Amino acid sequence: MKKAVVLLSGGLDSATCLAMGQEAGYQCHTLAFDYGQRHRAELVAAERVSRYHGAASHRVIRLDLGTIGGSALTDTALAVPEEESEGIPITYVPARNTVFLSLALGLAEVLEADAIYIGVNAVDYSGYPDCRPAFIDAFRALATVATKAGVEGHAPSIQTPLLTLSKGDIIRAGTALGVDYSLTVSCYQADDDGQACGRCDSCRLRRAGFAAAGVVDPTRYAGAMPK
Repeated sequence: MKKAVVLLSGGLDSATCLAMGQEAGYQCHTLAFDYGQRHRAELVAAERVSRYHGAASHRVIRLDLGTIGGSALTDTALAVPEEESEGIPITYVPARNTVFLSLALGLAEVLEADAIYIGVNAVDYSGYPDCRPAFIDAFRALATVATKAGVEGHAPSIQTPLLTLSKGDIIRAGTALGVDYSLTVSCYQADDDGQACGRCDSCRLRRAGFAAAGVVDPTRYAGAMPK
C-alpha cells in the first residue's frame, strides 16, 4: 500500500486532510508538533483524530518555536487578537510550515512514503504567507533537491487538497468522508478542556464555515457566544 505522512494539528482542516488521504488510498502516518503553542488541547485533539481514523501511526515531534518568539501563539506576552485586522496577523508563527514540512519530508524518507499531506488553504485563511500556492510550489522544488529520495527521482509529492476550497467546502467534503468535527480543536486560545473562545480569528472562520456548509457546528465553547 502506498504511504503518506499527514501533518495533523488537531484542527478542522488537517482532520479533513487525513480523511482525504485515506480516501485516496494511502496508508496514513500522522505527525503533530509540540512547538511551544499556547495550549496542548490541539495535541490531544490530534491524537484523538488520528486514532478515530485508524492512522497507521501517530508521532509528536517536540521543538520550541517560542525560543524565537514573534507570534501570539508561542509568546503569552502577546495577546491573541479578537478583532479582525488587515495584513499578516500576530498569530502568524515565523517559519512554522517551513519547519513542519521539512521534518515531514525527513519522516517521509524514512517511511519511504509517496506523499505528504498538509491542510494549507489560500481562500478562507488568516493571511499567512506559508499557506500560499507560491510557498507550496517552492517547497516542492526544494524536496526534489534536498533529499536522497528527491535526487533519486522519487521525492514524495506535496498534497494540498484544501488549497483552493472555502471553509464551507472543506466541511462539506469532510462530513461526506465521515470526519467527526467534534473531535477537533481550532481555537487559538482554547482552554485545557479544548473549549473554544469563540472570538479569535480561527473561531470566526470555523463558525462561518459550518454556517456556509449548512452543517451543525459541534464546537464546544467556553462561554457565551459573541454577537
